[in-house]
Amino acid sequence: MRRIIPLFIITVSLFGCESSQQVSQDPLEQKIDSIMSKMSLTEKIGQTAQRGTSSRVKGALSEELKTAVREGRVGSLINVMNKDFVDELQRIAVEESPNGIPLIFARDVIHGFKTIFPIPLGQAATWNPELVEAGARVAAVEASTYGVRWTFAPMLDISRDPRWGRIAESPGEDPFLASELSAAYVKGFQGDDLSDPSSMVACAKHFVGYGAAEGGRDYNTAIIHEPLLRNVYLPPFKKAIEAGVQTFMSGFNELNGVPVSGNQFLLDQVLRQEWAFDGFVVSDWNSVTEMIAHGYCADEKDAAYKAARAGVDMEMTSQSYDKHLQELIDEGKLDVNQLDRMVRAILRVKFRMGLFEQPYRIDNEEVVLSEDHLKKAKDAALQSIVMLKNEEDILPLKTSQKVAVIGPLANAPLDQLGTWIFDGDQDDSVTPLTSLKEKLTANRVKVAAGLDYSRDRSTAQFSSAVNAAKQSDIVLFFAGEEAILSGEAHSRAHINLPGAQEELIKEIRKKTKKPIVLIIQAGRPIVLENILDDVDAVLMAWHPGTMGGPAIVDVLLGDYNPSGRLPVTWPKSVGQVPIYYNYKNTGRPAREESFVGIDDIPIGAWQSSLGNNSHYLDDGFRPQYPFGYGLSYTSFEYDNLKVSEDSLNSNGELKVSFELTNTGVLPGVETVQLYIRDHVGTITRPVKELKKFQRVVLNPKETKTLELTLSSSDLKFYNAENEFVLESGQFSVFVGANAQNTMKKDFWVR
Repeated sequence: MRRIIPLFIITVSLFGCESSQQVSQDPLEQKIDSIMSKMSLTEKIGQTAQRGTSSRVKGALSEELKTAVREGRVGSLINVMNKDFVDELQRIAVEESPNGIPLIFARDVIHGFKTIFPIPLGQAATWNPELVEAGARVAAVEASTYGVRWTFAPMLDISRDPRWGRIAESPGEDPFLASELSAAYVKGFQGDDLSDPSSMVACAKHFVGYGAAEGGRDYNTAIIHEPLLRNVYLPPFKKAIEAGVQTFMSGFNELNGVPVSGNQFLLDQVLRQEWAFDGFVVSDWNSVTEMIAHGYCADEKDAAYKAARAGVDMEMTSQSYDKHLQELIDEGKLDVNQLDRMVRAILRVKFRMGLFEQPYRIDNEEVVLSEDHLKKAKDAALQSIVMLKNEEDILPLKTSQKVAVIGPLANAPLDQLGTWIFDGDQDDSVTPLTSLKEKLTANRVKVAAGLDYSRDRSTAQFSSAVNAAKQSDIVLFFAGEEAILSGEAHSRAHINLPGAQEELIKEIRKKTKKPIVLIIQAGRPIVLENILDDVDAVLMAWHPGTMGGPAIVDVLLGDYNPSGRLPVTWPKSVGQVPIYYNYKNTGRPAREESFVGIDDIPIGAWQSSLGNNSHYLDDGFRPQYPFGYGLSYTSFEYDNLKVSEDSLNSNGELKVSFELTNTGVLPGVETVQLYIRDHVGTITRPVKELKKFQRVVLNPKETKTLELTLSSSDLKFYNAENEFVLESGQFSVFVGANAQNTMKKDFWVR
């Protein structure tokens, strides 16, 4: 039997267990005490209310809203984007409400405010936390000049299903990569000082399991057993707390039968007791009252009770708290101490933001879309682009080649911005077509879109596209999906190129035989099984943001050597979904040597289990492209993997060294990836788990000896008893360019 070395969790309840002596010793808590001692029950309930409208609603500032703020019945406002309204409402709150408690103005600032960066899944493809942090800082600086001091980001939902529309906002499928990016987002949004007027409080969402929605259908049920929850889905959220995140958002989904906005296990036991989180939790849009539709609550009063009991401190837009909390307290069903805890958490964050000292926004319009911000957005777009295929080195483009620019995404300024860009303006976008015309002489560029938009099924423009291809040396086909086809409520059952895009690609190939470079702009991996053989190169540009055009063109021309790596496994077909690299082995693992494909079966074969392992007859067991995959214009070689010790004790470290050589003729960046495998566990362990990564710059023919350190804590996991343990036994360490192509060494934990 394996020896288990546990790391037990010490829990301290924060629900009504803060003694007055503890509170009074903290100057911040003393300030909160002082204000709360003066607050009426109505004002306390008011702090739990977030009011607002849809981001598209415009109009005058209502007297009803001003009165509610004046009476202290509002704690936060969402989607108020008129600067004069922001200033007036804050003035009313500070100067006219009973206790002068300032408002927090909130907005979905997901991957940029005016300067739009690549979608979060695209930023995850950079594998560069520093770049992600810089992008979040740009967003905070720009949004805060409009008074927005709270963003509902980062989204930290692990997703293994590209059908889910919100995978576009996700950091991908891996808990370690997601955790590193989680900390980067929080640091970028919040800055070095929460009281800085350019700081924007981050919100870790959606807590938790939203990305595991059944069938990739948004808002759907999630079933996640507790060890899987703790080992895969919770780590990015815990990392956000370690980085200082001030708010959490409860999601729309139910988890294991209980909607998360009423889930005491998540919001009380895990978040507050185990992790000692002392910020506040906000519901998602109407997610408190949606517990009625879930079948968990009978009515709004029941929803208010269960959400408050679980630990939702602020209710977004729905008004069950406003209508029913006082009644619940008067009836003795809800303890007033619970309401005090909720209000204390909200005031704690407001004090940390410095709102009581400086409640008003500071206008700094000149930073918006500044040259520095645009440069950072372009850097992010450049590093996010993943080259998936490059047959016969068709890229970069050769000098003097004539190009045919075809496809619905070549000049789609709005769509390249991606999902969740309420404040981005398509007029600020620089498209690939614009950039190509700036970089190449007019006689080298032939333009024929062929399709007006990604879902266009008309073949009326096919002939003009074919003619443009015939007059050119190479086709640049800008494909993908419109921004509206990914994001919230935009799940897809078929994730191939929509409309007639595949048909147009095949038509060009058949009638011209010209090489085709496929450039994809999309919010998710796109299934390429029908067209992959018809194209010579593939670039995945995601939805790349404001500066996506110049970034794509720099890669096409070879002015930038692509360095992006996939943050998700890329399926061959929808039938392989869900698909992810850190799967379990099963009792009959799939192997190359025993794989039996559908065409390998003899006609009239005797009924048997054939290859006797876990695979699809038609799509096998390998993805189209593995997690961590990405090509470069140069090539890299790994060699001489060594581990410093054959065994590791419970407090030890293991040095993993290897040589990396740039074997090509161009400088390049390689993202080195280190994985481990725990071969035998008290619960079965994944075949590989990412534990370290590093971006390495190498000149042509240069070799570097690199060293990465594994500590014993990197090998721990949550067992069936939900203890965080290190178990003795055999381990493997893998180093390589992606989850599939690695070197391997074994070691033991004694």
